[in-house]
Amino acid sequence: MSILDKFDLSGHTAIVTGAGSNLGREMAIALAEAGADIIGVGRRILPLEETGELVRTIGRRYFVRSTDVTDSSQVNAMVADAIKEFGTIEILVNNAGGGGAGHGKQLPELTDEDWHDGIDTNLTSAFFCSRAIIQHFLDQNYGRIINITSGLGYRAARQQFMYPISKGGVIQLTKALAISYARENIRVTCIAPGRFPHNLTTDIERYADRQPAGRYGRLEEIGPMTVFLASEAADYISGETILIDGGAIAAGIVPAGMAPKIDEVR
Repeated sequence: MSILDKFDLSGHTAIVTGAGSNLGREMAIALAEAGADIIGVGRRILPLEETGELVRTIGRRYFVRSTDVTDSSQVNAMVADAIKEFGTIEILVNNAGGGGAGHGKQLPELTDEDWHDGIDTNLTSAFFCSRAIIQHFLDQNYGRIINITSGLGYRAARQQFMYPISKGGVIQLTKALAISYARENIRVTCIAPGRFPHNLTTDIERYADRQPAGRYGRLEEIGPMTVFLASEAADYISGETILIDGGAIAAGIVPAGMAPKIDEVR
């Protein structure tokens, strides 16, 4: 077997949540290029179908499932339908998430709804999907779960509560799943993307120059790591979170690796 054969995902099937756009679409396409069939999961059918067209062009099967991943009953039904459609699922990518809930509010201003929206979108969704698929992975003595967190899972940010808390929780969920199921040949890993085009403000050039790499990430740079972690090449990696941020967290100043002006932190 050559080294490149270890990255071959032919015969495998992957569930990718949030597959309709941005990083989720890129990961779905990369997994398909490596040989995997794809179940694209999300709330909006049209973007999922657009991803499906790209996956089918590669020559892989694609199954669309409109699902609110913060609703456990919908998640359970999605996983059951995916298994019925493909027979076996080997890979789960918990990518769905968002960061808008309660952003910029003072703590006393945050509502219960803000809290649950932020935590459920990023953390509860990954828990629900992992819980729904784990028995299937145990039955076949094989599975790969790849969670998506953020650099803010490592650090705090002023007047941001739910997003960094939930993303930190995703890192801990990864560790808990990894050590719980390592002996059942289930590997659980996590990717922490830095700043990519999907989560940027209008101050693109200003902040890009302040990144250690001097630029933002490119969407296509997420796919190779996803394929690696899903493949045989990563069989002895579990419980780890891998940063794809051009050195931002290593810069150690603030979560995005940027040096803030004094008036920005007062």
